[in-house]
Amino acid sequence: MSHRQKPTDPANPAAPVPASVPDAGLATGPGRILIAVYGIFALAATARAAFQIATKFSEAPLAYLLSAFAAVVYIAATVSLARRGSFWFRAATAAVCVELLGVLAVGTLSLLDGRAFPQETVWSVFGRGYGYVPLVLPILGLLWLYRHRGQAGIRP
Repeated sequence: MSHRQKPTDPANPAAPVPASVPDAGLATGPGRILIAVYGIFALAATARAAFQIATKFSEAPLAYLLSAFAAVVYIAATVSLARRGSFWFRAATAAVCVELLGVLAVGTLSLLDGRAFPQETVWSVFGRGYGYVPLVLPILGLLWLYRHRGQAGIRP
């Protein structure tokens, strides 16, 4: 929903919703915690990748570029989860799916060929260095999005 449009009552789309009725979005209740955790990971991954690339890129370029990619994914997930509307819902779903695929791919590859990742990324060994939160977070994110798909105008 654009900031210019007034919310409407789903039972009567022509009637505006009174100001006292909250416009529930993904950023309510536990969704706020989810967005906060994504925000923390966005900051942590960005800072880590920037430091690694600036100071020791030649030691493990693949790992450090993957850390930077993870940072971009976490930023995209944070922003899109915090916004309302079907576009942002789809963007959040895409970001969280990319995150899950990244965690699974990098986690598996880092277990099978540790030499390919001489330095850990946020997704190495399924996020072991971060208490496996990188593995659990996209699963929780997808469950939250699935549960709230109707709020974004996505048919359940």
